[in-house]
Amino acid sequence: MDMSVPAGNNPIDDNRQGLIGKPLDRVDGHLKVTGQATYAYEYAEAGVPLYGFVVTATIAKGRIRTIDTRTAERLAGVRLVLTWRDMPPQGRKESGAAPQLVDEQVLHFGQPVALVVAESFEVARAGAALVSVDYEAAPGVYDLAAAKDTARTPKPGLQAPDSALGDFGQAFASAPVQVDEIWSTPHQSHAMMEPHATLAVWHGDQLTLYTSNQMLTQAQATIAHTFQIEVTQVRVVSRYIGGGFGAKLQVHADAILAAAAARKLQRPVKLALTRQQVFHVTTHRSATIQRVRLGADQQGRLQAIAHESWSGNTEGENGYESAATQTRSLYAAPNRQTAHRLATLDLPVASAMRAPGEAVGLLALECAMDELAEKLKLDPIELRRRNEPTVDPERHVPYSVRQLVGCMDEGARRFGWDRRNPVPAQVRDGRWLVGLGMAAAIRSNFLRPSQATARVDSDGMVTIKMAMTDIGTGSYTVFTQVAAEMLGVPPARVKMLLGDTEFPAAAGSGGSFGAASGGSAAFEACDALRQKLALLAGFDPATALFANGMVSNGQQSRSLASLAGAQGVEAAGAIGPGDLARKFSQQAYGAHFVEVGVDRDTGEIRVRRMLSVFAAGRILNQKTARSQALGGMTFGIGAALMEDTAPDPHCGVFSNHDLAQYHVPAHADVPELEVVFLPETDDKANPLKIKGIGELGICGAGAAVANAIYNACGVRVRDYPVTLDKLLPYLPAQA
Repeated sequence: MDMSVPAGNNPIDDNRQGLIGKPLDRVDGHLKVTGQATYAYEYAEAGVPLYGFVVTATIAKGRIRTIDTRTAERLAGVRLVLTWRDMPPQGRKESGAAPQLVDEQVLHFGQPVALVVAESFEVARAGAALVSVDYEAAPGVYDLAAAKDTARTPKPGLQAPDSALGDFGQAFASAPVQVDEIWSTPHQSHAMMEPHATLAVWHGDQLTLYTSNQMLTQAQATIAHTFQIEVTQVRVVSRYIGGGFGAKLQVHADAILAAAAARKLQRPVKLALTRQQVFHVTTHRSATIQRVRLGADQQGRLQAIAHESWSGNTEGENGYESAATQTRSLYAAPNRQTAHRLATLDLPVASAMRAPGEAVGLLALECAMDELAEKLKLDPIELRRRNEPTVDPERHVPYSVRQLVGCMDEGARRFGWDRRNPVPAQVRDGRWLVGLGMAAAIRSNFLRPSQATARVDSDGMVTIKMAMTDIGTGSYTVFTQVAAEMLGVPPARVKMLLGDTEFPAAAGSGGSFGAASGGSAAFEACDALRQKLALLAGFDPATALFANGMVSNGQQSRSLASLAGAQGVEAAGAIGPGDLARKFSQQAYGAHFVEVGVDRDTGEIRVRRMLSVFAAGRILNQKTARSQALGGMTFGIGAALMEDTAPDPHCGVFSNHDLAQYHVPAHADVPELEVVFLPETDDKANPLKIKGIGELGICGAGAAVANAIYNACGVRVRDYPVTLDKLLPYLPAQA
């Protein structure tokens, strides 16, 4: 089915077993803590593999004059050194392929230029060090500010890059209260725990890739296009993934090079990128420069709002950071303008990272709203309340459900917001200057096509299959809860099979659409199976009750096992977006509240407490949902205070390309965080009436931290991250 009409009442609403919303422990947790969950680099089914090690470019732009592989090839144990001269024919990127080692051109530092394959990882690494490459370097551009003036309008993606409504210029010029400021955010890296890795195995002309990838159906097509073979000749397996945050949405060099080498050698080839290579061989979030202009009347009602964003990407890439997109629907204003521009930078490819667009866009917009509130002498929550829209301001369609004001009010009550001193640098705790800040959260809600099968066998076990992935978010668990509730069996009687393209095609994990898309496909498959089982029992499917492994009509009962018989009973289900996505503005919302301390002498910043309230549709599992929110909030703290992938301005290398120097929050940086979910269901979203949570937690979180810093010490930093060196020059006057 597709979502062309609102979802009616269904067994998930009835929740007779009470499984929906229950904080069920992860069903895959035991496998993970005992080391039995197999990750990409750990597969061994294909026998003894060879090992690959990637040789990467040491210049940021130019070409390879010569590459000498002879010394490496003579090293004992080396079986192959692959360069662009040896690669098989590959499809073009425009056709959906992901070609590697294409030619002698170098587009960025760290670009793969060769692959060494050997009997062991150590020999492959040693062989890689023996590959001699002579480059002809060319000057490059590595700084977004330097390329900003030559930026172009990117091609439309999911949404148009620009939007306009009314006469922004005139309305802003005549507004009595204005904010017009520039914010900048740095390049950021995903820093997931598991690096990219692949085991490639060919059986004749059939390729199996055990790889770490978030979107298996998409990956299957990409690999087929790359090697110019049929999709049916490619199987992708990714049952457990150690985090992705968007870094594993695409197919990267590990998969393509391992597959090419395995085919050439007729041996399985295993390849893992080193942590340092991940920073350059895969993707990152682009830096942005953002200009936000707000024009309001004396009562605080916005008359004009504009948000412009510049980001960068590698030559030939069209992906841009959609930082202004959320501004189109968050606040009411009759005159509006948003724009995105894309500059060409000689850096690795920039692509989606957790909450692309909103994560960095709200770092600017929500701080601009804080500045406007101060100019108006209004409470920041009251300012937002006065600009609450009744319909989507640019699309002119109703919201499916919108509880932003409810999130702010509940958060304010729980956090003690009424005790905030609006005058900066007035509250002290010893040597610490203490401040409170808040920001709104918004994240678009998506539904992508997904399919699943549901089966019950003679032992009463229910099996669900789909090519969905679990990147640590809890997919195995919440889908189990959906299936168990639908079919009236305990969760232990559900076998969830994910992560294999031999199963029905599914959306994959990304964009916070995984649970909604995959879960709805599981729901539809289980609903179809209920129909079949009820009819086999001779009952009316509309009134049949499923509980305790039985189906009944009030007077008679039959066990699912007896109905399944020796052959079992199976049904399929599918979900897809429909007209409701066009007729309604579908978003998830939240509000963050933060207390920080700033050391008056050193500028050290400490987050002391943080509370976030979210409205994100029905919650399938209180424990996994809270975990996702906590992760997002922690991401926001990192974006505000420490994360910065820094390109060397002379040679284009990300100079801090490891976890020793690319700082992400540690336990000492993050206090106990409080998460609250408001009751909500959204019947316009999907049959489960849920919304995505994985990315909502980061949206606006960093802005709340930055606003709290200003309230603490009176220093407004618009260049992220907010590090102590940006505070210190101004602290003596405030302290």
